[in-house]
Order: sequence, then structure tokens, then C-alpha cells
Amino acid sequence: MAHLFVSLWPLFAIILAGYAMRKTGFPNEAFWPGADRLNYFILFPALLFKNLATAPLNNPALPRIALCVVLVLGLAWGALQMMRRCLQWKPDRFGVFVQGTLRFNTYIGLATVGSIWGHDGLTLVALLLAITIPAVNVLSVYAFTSANASRMSSQALLILKNPLILACLAGVITNVSGVPLSGGAENVFSLLSACSLPLGLLCVGAALQPQELHGEIGALAFSSIVRLLLVPFIAYGLVRVMDLSGMEGGIVVLFFALPTAPTAYVLARQLGGDAHLMAGIITLQTFLSAITLPLLLHAVL
Repeated sequence: MAHLFVSLWPLFAIILAGYAMRKTGFPNEAFWPGADRLNYFILFPALLFKNLATAPLNNPALPRIALCVVLVLGLAWGALQMMRRCLQWKPDRFGVFVQGTLRFNTYIGLATVGSIWGHDGLTLVALLLAITIPAVNVLSVYAFTSANASRMSSQALLILKNPLILACLAGVITNVSGVPLSGGAENVFSLLSACSLPLGLLCVGAALQPQELHGEIGALAFSSIVRLLLVPFIAYGLVRVMDLSGMEGGIVVLFFALPTAPTAYVLARQLGGDAHLMAGIITLQTFLSAITLPLLLHAVL
């Protein structure tokens, strides 16, 4: 447990630093939107591309990892659909719970994996993200727009233009085609990648909105329990069934135990979702994950 604490506390310290910086107005309010856009469109795609372009695709556990991820997403999506029918959730609310359950904070995930498993873990995570990022984006948009076919079709192009999805696609194509990152190109992507996670964690902290925690206590608690405890439990059960042990199993469980992504707030607001509830879910899950992540990782590793 001690080594997990040593690996994780610096990450949450950086998140809290980002929150403190924004609250105190440092460097200024205009800095954070620009920093977030820089990371989303340049730095983080560079990290995904570089790791996917150089990832070994001969890992015998990859088919089982992919199947496990798809099954967890499918089971969670099916359960949410049943709850939608039983509780008569409208799209603005259903989309929020879908994002609170299925989306994950990639900055915290990658920083945690890098801290515990190093380069080998980051390489495996890049392959996992190539599956999960397109899937959760499609499901999230569908949840908000399923009642409006015209809105759904208009959002399809935005999904295809998502820089993270494009980076995953470009990395896989580069890897499969055998094109090397030579002539210093790999160093360029490595330098850009090195900037992504620290800046991303600061932006996660800057995006927290504790004032939204006074709202719907039941909905906030429900989403946090499902995302941080129930979904990882399902993932762990499938990991055991598929005999994924060590780093592979740990990474799968970790990514289903992460808090939801701050970008979920942007999508909820853009598609007419309950943005206030979404902000509260993001904030509460991020705070609680500082406790649940070490405990879950200690239990499965």
C-alpha cells in the first residue's frame, strides 16, 4: 500500500495545485482555456500517437484485454438503458449519467500508469485507449441526441474530427504500415508527450467546481458509487475470468475505476444536458478517487 501512496499522492497534489492556482487567479483566468485547448489538440494527441506508433502489437493478452473492455462497456451501457426506462430519464439527464459512468479521466489514468508501470504500461494503455476513446464518445453523444436524429447526425462529424480519435487512428496506421519515426521525429513527439500529463493534471484541478456539490446529493452519490466502485468490480470479475493478471489486469481495472473526464462538462453543455449535475459529478468523483483508487489498486495488485 505504501508504494501506491507514493505513486499516487503527487498526482493528486498537482490536481489540487491546479485548483488553487485558478482560485487565486494565477497566472490569469484566460490561461486555463488556452492551456486546455493546447493539451487537447496538440500535446495529448502527440502522446497517444507516439505510444501507438511504437507499441508492440504482438502482446498475446491484447485480444482478451479488448474483449474485457468491450464487455464492461456493454454491460454498463445495458444497465444504464434499463435504468433509463425504469426511471424515465430524459436525454439531458441520461447523457449525464452515461458520461459519469463510462467516460474516464485519461490524464489521471496515464499519469497513474506511468508512475506504477512506466513505459510498458503507457504503451499498453495507448492500445486500450484506441478502443475506449471512440466507443465512449459515440455512446455519450448518442445518449444526449438519440431522441433527435438530425442532432445525432450533425454530431457524427464532430466525433470523427476528435483529435484524440484521429491521433489513435494515425498511430495505429503508422504502426501497422511499418513507417519508422526516424530523423528525430520520435524525439519531437516524446518532448510534446512529456508536457501533456503535468499540464493535464493542472487543468483537471482548475476545472473542479466544488460549489456544484450542494445540488442533487442522491444523483451525485449514485453516479460516484457506480463509477468508482461498481464498474471496477465488474471489470475485476471479468479480468479474473479471462485470466488477465499483473500489469494487464491492473490497467484494465484502473481505467474503469477512474473518475469521469472534465471534458464531459463541455459535451453536456454543448448538447443541452444538465451541466450543473455534470459539474458536480466530475468534482465529487475526482475528490473521492483520491481515496478509492489506492484502495482498489491495493486490492487487485
